[in-house]
Parts: sequence; C-alpha cells; structure tokens
Amino acid sequence: MTAIKLNLINQSNDHNNSQIVIFQKNAVTSVEELAVAWQVISNLGQGWQHPFTYSMNVSVGAGDAWGNYSPQQPAQDGQQFSVVRDTSGDVLTATGTASNPNEIEILNALAQGTINANVYRDGKLTATKTSVAPGQKAVFEFKPTIWVGVVSQVEEGEVMNSAIISQVNTEISLFGLASADIVMTGGGSGPDAKPFEFTLQNIKYA
Repeated sequence: MTAIKLNLINQSNDHNNSQIVIFQKNAVTSVEELAVAWQVISNLGQGWQHPFTYSMNVSVGAGDAWGNYSPQQPAQDGQQFSVVRDTSGDVLTATGTASNPNEIEILNALAQGTINANVYRDGKLTATKTSVAPGQKAVFEFKPTIWVGVVSQVEEGEVMNSAIISQVNTEISLFGLASADIVMTGGGSGPDAKPFEFTLQNIKYA
C-alpha cells in the first residue's frame, strides 16, 4: 500500500469559514522545531468534504545559499543524501545509508554556503531545516501521525510560528489504515460555542 485515502468532512457549526491545517512533526528534534503547513483546506462549507491522500512515499530536495533549488528525489527511511559541488554546480545526490534506519539524512557537503533541506509528501513540503552549515546534516523521521487544527491566515508550504502550532492539539494516528473520514465537529458562536474536534470515522484497515 502506497497511500492512505483520507476525507475531511465539515460537520461543524463554524460560521467563520476557518482554515483547517494538517501537518506533521519531525520526530527527531528534541527542541520544539517549527512545523510546515503540509495541507491547508480553505472554504470548506458545512456538509462539504475534502479528499486527500497521505502517501507512504516521500521525496527530498535542497536549496542552496544562491537561491537555487534541486529537483525532488524519491527517498526512503534509512537513506542519506548530500549536497555536493560538481562541474555543473550544486547537486543533490544519494550517498548511502543514514545512521538510523528510520531516518532520512540530508548532509551539506559543500565547502561553503548553507543549505535548506526539504522533505515532501505527495509533492507538498512537509518539513524543512534551514541554514544547515557545511559539514552539518538535517535529520528527519516521521511517525504515521498527522496533526489537525483550525487556524487562520496560514499558507500551504510555509513554516508556522509557535503560536499557531500551540493552538493545534489533535494528533491522529494513521497506523495500519487504508482509508478513513476525518470528521470535524464543534464550533459555533456565543455561549453555545464548542471546541473544534476531529475524529476518525468509516475506518478501513490495510
């Protein structure tokens, strides 16, 4: 199985046309690293639904200090990639195995200049590590979980600030799933307002 089919359904009482953000956290980082808005769902009316997939396959890419970006390359857990200088300029190339079989590493093997190391899922930016110095590496590990929450003024693919991330406290495990609905409830205004909740329904296991 290469992808989990998910379907977000709005059964809330939200009248503010809120945005829903979905993101992952890099399991490697001990410090609280800022997360990237992997999916942002906008204008989802009451009773409407938004299907999307969670691919098991990820790809990696890099940007250099000169504003250049590499093509995305398929990546698997346990792989190491390096940014090196060759006769054509900076290139991103697979360079063997990572030190941990559950992790993906992107090494800055340039003599000078920082890099940004990027991981993509379904072609959308999922995680980034900026300003990786020469000789340093960015390390990524993802559990099969997503974080879902209601936010405002977030753009897909951008790094979210800690204030936004702290508002999102629903973690959903996708472990073993083939497909599921993510049903959003709650919301409303005044004394009847309830917190937004996201629950899995119609679950099918792989």
